Amino acid sequence: MATLPQIAVLGAGIFVKTQYIPRLAEISHLFCLKYIWSRSEESSRRAVEIAKQHFPGVECKWGDQGLNDIMQDSSLIGTAVVLAGQVQVDISLKLLKAGKHVIQEKPAATSIPEIETALASYKSVSTNPGQPIWAVAENYRFEPAFVESKKLVAGVGDMMNVQVIIEGSMNSSNPYFSSSWRRNFEGGFILDMGVHFIAGLRMIVGCEVTSVSAITSHIDRTLPPPDIISSNFKLENGCSGVFVMVVSSSSPKIIWRVVGSKGTVQVERGKVDGKHGYLVSLYSADGQCKSTFHPFCGVHEELKIFIHDIVQANLKQGNGYEAEPRSSFVEGARDVAVLEAMLESGSKGGTLVNVKKF
Repeated sequence: MATLPQIAVLGAGIFVKTQYIPRLAEISHLFCLKYIWSRSEESSRRAVEIAKQHFPGVECKWGDQGLNDIMQDSSLIGTAVVLAGQVQVDISLKLLKAGKHVIQEKPAATSIPEIETALASYKSVSTNPGQPIWAVAENYRFEPAFVESKKLVAGVGDMMNVQVIIEGSMNSSNPYFSSSWRRNFEGGFILDMGVHFIAGLRMIVGCEVTSVSAITSHIDRTLPPPDIISSNFKLENGCSGVFVMVVSSSSPKIIWRVVGSKGTVQVERGKVDGKHGYLVSLYSADGQCKSTFHPFCGVHEELKIFIHDIVQANLKQGNGYEAEPRSSFVEGARDVAVLEAMLESGSKGGTLVNVKKF
């Protein structure tokens, strides 16, 4: 039997402990988790304790020396970078230059200049053999609900209008509320959370957002500014739409709606039989409605595909294996570009801003 690929997780925060370790455990037959790294020994040890239930051989690594050990360990082929938004790109590039495949948490980067520098650096990384994979873990593109709704949109005729309404619940009872890094970069929670909703929008409509005009405001002073964004946008197919995001609302609601000449497709986050997921509804021209519920499984799917990709890339060394395009760094960069254009427009009182193309 072929030996399992070995991977490391860099980061030991809330998302690693509550999502990465359980989701990786579901596919533990596909790989071996060798290390969990954190800046501090204490947090690395805490995460390793949780992971040991599923991966008894996992080891702690921490600090600069630990990072160095990971980069120099030739038995490791893949790494998951789940760190503060401000440092992820820098560490991802170090690992890529050391020849490791990387799946990095969103946002892909914190600004357009960082994306441009990152893409230029990545282009220059050519390890032998072939370029390592750089994936961004944004998971919405892997949710069955969005895969399904993209297919349904193709059948509702000419696209007439698109609405994305996000009323979030980022208040003091949310574990990420006090996360300092999300408060300390331009766009804060709008950028960090918003990339998911833009990913969902771009996935469903199957084309790019070309220009935006937005009004931003700051109402909830416990949140970094802005905490509300209301934007008109135009798609490259000529269709217009609205994107409204309230970071914290007392009545959370998350909905994508595409109105076509022959029907409407709607995706709404909700709960059925105790499971969280998305209700996908197709309203046909004759007034009928068909709905299907898809429980969340995007994190599971994207990690499974990343493991598959790195195994295939290693088998086909030098033959230019094509990794799953939905998780490419460029896809994540395009989500950031749409939000950055909205935030820029908001700061200029609603001026029309073209979305940077990647």
